[in-house]
Amino acid sequence: MIHYHGTPITPETAAATVLLGGHAFISFADARNLSLALDVSQSFATDNGAFGAWTRGKPITDWTPYYDWISELHRYPSFDFAVIPDVIDGDEGANDALLSEWPWRESSPHVGTPVWHLHESIERLHRLASEWPRICIGSSGQFAKLKTPAWWNRMAETFNAICDKSGRPICKVHGLRMLDPDVFSRFPFASADSTNIARNIGIDSAWRGTYTPPTKEARAAVMRARIESVNSPIFWNQAPEQIAIGF
Repeated sequence: MIHYHGTPITPETAAATVLLGGHAFISFADARNLSLALDVSQSFATDNGAFGAWTRGKPITDWTPYYDWISELHRYPSFDFAVIPDVIDGDEGANDALLSEWPWRESSPHVGTPVWHLHESIERLHRLASEWPRICIGSSGQFAKLKTPAWWNRMAETFNAICDKSGRPICKVHGLRMLDPDVFSRFPFASADSTNIARNIGIDSAWRGTYTPPTKEARAAVMRARIESVNSPIFWNQAPEQIAIGF
């Protein structure tokens, strides 16, 4: 699987440690590491910034600037995909309307990836997985908090629905905010992202002991190595009841 590290990461030297030869997840809300990613990363994907705007109580309503941004970026060789705008905790009609508005839906379906939210119907999940080469899974509603029993069971239900009898997903699956080895090691993701490194290299209280890395760059290297040492399984073969009790 591809391990996408969320940005921005500061300072730039720490960002370089994480992104050199790796994979960047660039947010439309703050793209300050974009130039670095273009220079040193193997590939990059773009996030629409909807989640951050939603948590601030200022959801995005005009997506034209994002479309203009993607219009330029999707032509770069290292561009992988863009997360199509979505309404966090919105209804399925509102999210389907944004899919219809996506400029590249017919001409270049690989450019954008739709989001299926865990609180939405399995019927919509089936439809998106059948119509698009890749989907994103986002935690929302009663499943907004990762790694709760309800969340594990809903994720199990999700992969039960989109995997064939051999446990192979019918499309590529990206886990939004799921680049946690405890999570992505249990599901057959093609890719996942998180801002785990960006958020934690500056928290001094999280780094203690005799061999504590002395710099943010060293901390970034340790975290990247730990995360990327774990991979997703090839097949899905877990039953829901096994998920709830932690496998």
